[in-house]
Amino acid sequence: MTTLHWFKAALLAAFLAVSSLALAANDPQQAVEQAVLLDINSADAATIAAALDGIGLAKAQEIVAYREMFGKFQSVEELAEVKCIGAATIEKNRDRIVIVKN
Repeated sequence: MTTLHWFKAALLAAFLAVSSLALAANDPQQAVEQAVLLDINSADAATIAAALDGIGLAKAQEIVAYREMFGKFQSVEELAEVKCIGAATIEKNRDRIVIVKN
């Protein structure tokens, strides 16, 4: 391989590396995974669904409906009272959820 071929190969490799990093940065799921914490007492259904693992829009809407009906959550464990939210889902997301009571 000539020097020119090596140079072209190096440029191509650098371009592919930068392109894959740019695609990863634009991935909404990756952005959500980088989110620090979610206040379950103020987030809307779309935000909850995007931020929590195993929670789709329907379950997120149930969380919001429960909160509107019974008031703010007092603990993360109280999420188990919401239809279709089990202990395993709570444990998967425990480190992402905060309870702001004010």
